[in-house]
Parts: sequence; structure tokens; C-alpha cells
Amino acid sequence: MKPHLEDSIFGGDDHHGAHPSDGHDHHHEQDTAPRSRSEARRQREHGGHRRHHESSRASRLIVPLVALALLAGLAYGAFRIITPMVDGALSSPVEDYAGPGSGEVTVTVNPGDSGSAIARALVDAGVIASTDSFVRASSADPEAAAAVQPGEYTLVREMSAADALAALNDPANRYLGEPVTIREGLWKSEVFAALSEATGVPIEDYETAAEDAEAIGLPDQAGGDVEGWLFPATYTLRTDDPAEVHLKTLVDEMKEQLTDAGVAEEDWQRTLNVASIVEGEARADVDLGKVAQVVENRLADPTGPTVGRLEMDSTVNYALQKRGNLTRTEFEEAKSHPYDTYVIQGLPPGPIGNPGRAAIDAAANPTEGPWFFFVTVNLDTGETLFAETFEEHQANDRLRVQWCEDNPGKCTGGG
Repeated sequence: MKPHLEDSIFGGDDHHGAHPSDGHDHHHEQDTAPRSRSEARRQREHGGHRRHHESSRASRLIVPLVALALLAGLAYGAFRIITPMVDGALSSPVEDYAGPGSGEVTVTVNPGDSGSAIARALVDAGVIASTDSFVRASSADPEAAAAVQPGEYTLVREMSAADALAALNDPANRYLGEPVTIREGLWKSEVFAALSEATGVPIEDYETAAEDAEAIGLPDQAGGDVEGWLFPATYTLRTDDPAEVHLKTLVDEMKEQLTDAGVAEEDWQRTLNVASIVEGEARADVDLGKVAQVVENRLADPTGPTVGRLEMDSTVNYALQKRGNLTRTEFEEAKSHPYDTYVIQGLPPGPIGNPGRAAIDAAANPTEGPWFFFVTVNLDTGETLFAETFEEHQANDRLRVQWCEDNPGKCTGGG
């Protein structure tokens, strides 16, 4: 049975729910004549009630239809009234400079800035007369408005809003700075060299700036040493900014990455210390968590297979500031150095490089396991084997030796 109109628009009345559906039509009428006068009287009374019921239904149907018609009329009337107001607002004059403007001013568009934020920055710099003028110019050229990129722009004061939008789309007005990529695991000396090559700022300036912990935002727990706090990433740096601004950019990014990784602030320095060793030792990302666990296992057991020493080649490399394979003579030279973990127990005094996010995550959340040893048995693929006992490690190391014999000149040792 099809629903009544008032059911489909406004929902059913209570009397429709009084007869549960059982597959029969409860409104079916009998066509047989009454068999008695009393029955005829009841049938006439029933017919009267039915006609009254249908009349009530028709009345109820008329009321909502009239209400809908009134609402439609009111909506149309409101539209007739509001439309001229909107059109008038859009067509009314707004404050705008005639242009072309003069002088020079720098305006910064930050990542994620809305159109209104850009307009406000232009007004504050004296480039345009009002935010409304820029909104109107953007509405007239939405493609140009959407094409505005973050950066620093050299503009002139008292431009028309349309000219200002066009200037923001002109690459010649946008200062991008010099891009520089800092690779994971670099020592601070290598970071300074990379920054200097990209920006033209002397290495000596970076070395001097690194000594001013407050200026570069270095936390107290770093002990005044920026090593480990220069986050590896690609940056775009202004060549006319001083060295401390560049270093602060990298330090601030490292603090943000540590926070994003869920590392408590009081654990930042230790996490970077472990992460820098993980970065220096692991050959494949899939092994980072395991390497971090080896570090923790060795530190936690002063009576274990390494008697609490980390015995990591990477720390000796850092002590000597020499990359690559070390000779036995060089290992001997490092014996008195505090970063020689073949001699000292526990962590070295500080990070041995600047770790990336993957190594930080591994140090913050090591992969649980009983391993005390690991060795990279294929330097081309980064395949690394882990062992709990020294005997297992010796068997794995024989695979490394065999690979080194088959690939002369490529080996740098294992953990």
C-alpha cells in the first residue's frame, strides 16, 4: 500500500500504526447488503464516520500544502529583498590605490596563509589600501589567487590590489633563498661545510655561531655542543641571514621532530645520543629498531657479553674524525679518547652525528629482542644479521669475511 502524502512529507499519524501489517488490506469494504434493520443502521453510522474521517484527512492535507506555499512565497520575497543587497555590496566601491606605487617593501607569505591573511599582510606593509580590494581582485582572477606561493616578495607601496596580485604571481618578485640538503648522520663539521657551500657564509661563522647556545636555541641539556641537534633535511636559507639564524633553523627543526616522535623533553639528549649511534651503524632502515635494542641491551648488562661496552666502530670514527675503514694503528690511537666505546662503558659523552627521523624513532622505540651483536654481511644490500650469543655472532661474521673477500675494498667492519 502506498503511503499517504502526509506520511511521506511529515511522517505517519498514530492511527496508521494501530494495525500492524499482516499481509491483508484492513481497509477493504464488504459489498454484501445488510441482513437486518439493525445491521443497516450500523452500516449507515459506519459510513458517516468514514466520510467524516476522510474529510478530516483532506483538511489536514490542505493545511501543510498552504503552509508550504506561504513558505515558498516568503523565500521568494526574501530573495527579492536580499539579492539587491548582495549585488550592491559586491558592486559598491572599495578603497583601492590607483597604482602603480613607489618605493620598496618586503612581504612574507607563510605556508598555509589564507587569502585574508595575505591581504592583511599587504595592508600592513602599505602595499594595498584595504583587504576588500584584494578579495575583489582575487574573486576576479581566482586562478592567480590560487597560484600564490609561500615566500618573501619584494613589492612597492600603494599598488592597486589587482597589480599586487599580479606581482605575487611574478617569480621575479619572489625570494626563495638557497636550497641546501643536510644528509643523515653528518658530523657538525660536515654540516657547517654543506651550509657554507650553499649560502656562501664562511665555515668559521658557523663555528662561532655554534658556541652561542642561546642564540641558536640549543637546550641546556646539550651542554653547549650542537652536535646531534642539526636535523638532516632540505632547507631554503636566505644568504643574507647570519650563521646563527641558519643554525637556529636546524636546531628548531630537531626539537620539533623530537616532539613529534613522542620523546619527552628531558630525554632529548639521550635519545639523540643513541639515535646518532644507530644512524652511524645501521645499513638498512628495517634494522634500525634492532640496532637500537642492541645498544640498550649492552648498556643494561654490565656483566653481559660486552661487559657494558658498546664497542661500536662508528664512535671510534667520530673520535678520530675519519670516515671509512680504520687501521689497527688508528684504533690504537683512539684508546684514550672518551668516544672510544671499545674502552669506556656506557654511552659516549654526546651524539656522534646528526640523526634523521627514522633513527630517532628507533631510539625512542627499540625493537624488543635479546640481541647483543649484529654484523652487516652484504654492504651492497645492507643485509644485517643479529645474534644473542658471541658464538652465533662469530658464525655470522664469517659470512661478512667471505663477502669482503669476494668484494675487496668495500668493507668497513661490523658492530
